[in-house]
Amino acid sequence: MADAFKFELVSPERLLVSEDVLEVVVPGQEGYFTVLSNHAPLMAGLQPGVVEVKNASGEQERYCVFGGFVDIMPDSCTLLAESAVNVKDIDPEDVARRVQDAREDLEDAKSDEAIQKAKLYLDQLTTLQQAILPA
Repeated sequence: MADAFKFELVSPERLLVSEDVLEVVVPGQEGYFTVLSNHAPLMAGLQPGVVEVKNASGEQERYCVFGGFVDIMPDSCTLLAESAVNVKDIDPEDVARRVQDAREDLEDAKSDEAIQKAKLYLDQLTTLQQAILPA
């Protein structure tokens, strides 16, 4: 069995996870990668996506994150997200309504700044929506 290591998932609002885990799948800027015990030290940027965590008892949890970075040491992994939420806490109907509103906002946007802001928000909502779809 793989060795456990300390994992923390922190957002500006709160500490979401602080526990020993066996594996963490991280949405890095260059793509998803897996962190295991004794991983080489690494600091990487995050893209919006889903963090998958397998805890020491083998149970899996999924968290949707938006930006931030991850700091990896051989005995720990700390993920500092700009925003994060447990996938189980997401209301699918609310996300669908927000996606529709965001699409309308993007269509109505006039300035380059407003278009970029609307696109970013729509991308984040789409990431949330994909995270909660059944596998």
